[in-house]
Amino acid sequence: MSQGTGYYVPSPSKWPIIGSTALFFMGFGAAFTMNKLPLGYGMLITGLVILAFLIYGWFREVSLESEAGKYKAQEDKSFRWSMGWFIFSEVMFFASFFGALFYMRVLSVPWLAGADQELLWSGFSADWPTAGPGFDEKFTPMGAWGIPAINTMLLLTSGVTITLAHWALKKNDRGALKLWLFATIALGVTFLGFQIYEYAHAYSDLNLKMTSGAYGSTFFMLTGFHGFHVTVGTIMLIAIFFRCLSGHFKPEHHFGFEGVAWYWHFVDVVWLGLFIFVYLV
Repeated sequence: MSQGTGYYVPSPSKWPIIGSTALFFMGFGAAFTMNKLPLGYGMLITGLVILAFLIYGWFREVSLESEAGKYKAQEDKSFRWSMGWFIFSEVMFFASFFGALFYMRVLSVPWLAGADQELLWSGFSADWPTAGPGFDEKFTPMGAWGIPAINTMLLLTSGVTITLAHWALKKNDRGALKLWLFATIALGVTFLGFQIYEYAHAYSDLNLKMTSGAYGSTFFMLTGFHGFHVTVGTIMLIAIFFRCLSGHFKPEHHFGFEGVAWYWHFVDVVWLGLFIFVYLV
């Protein structure tokens, strides 16, 4: 890591206003789309295109600044604290959803099946999984020993491959770095493919939908947002992979790689919690 007493301050950037423009189009586009106004789809697509341009351009600019040696010890420390707090905010995000699942299973569902609710919900049982009282449509819960178990193996393996890639980077073994990083990306893409298949199977064969009450809403909320995080993590891995192909990162200076690895390990740990408390228990 290069040392230095100063702190690099970039010139005024165009990217924040471009990001605000993307959010403007996406926000109004989403609102118009939900209200079935034809203008909404075009605005939403425009916002997403601007957002993609923003992500590519801003990340490229930061990458070039890093490779130019403008980031030294103080900047590196700032990046590490920022990434740590970001991951902590993501932990709290998922904690709220796990908390909702706990509240339903341990508190609200047993309470609705209690003797004092018999007049309102006669015959309702507190057995989990359940859609809750007032839902007559039947569904089959998602089993753990199938695609979920395969996806667990895939993510655990990807945690190993990203670690091997990190070790290779520290040893300046560029060939092994690219190999293990590509393997991690392939495992992430395979995970997403299996999850898409799982959702299609849930809707078509199990009659399990987001509208399936307590179980359906928590199942798709937790697994869906985790799938979104895997998607983001995979995009980040792809970006890092292309940077590696371009010769970026050095054994002593590679926080861009480390930050993505931290995020990917976080995604792995969250999935273990999902597998246990959503699928298995």
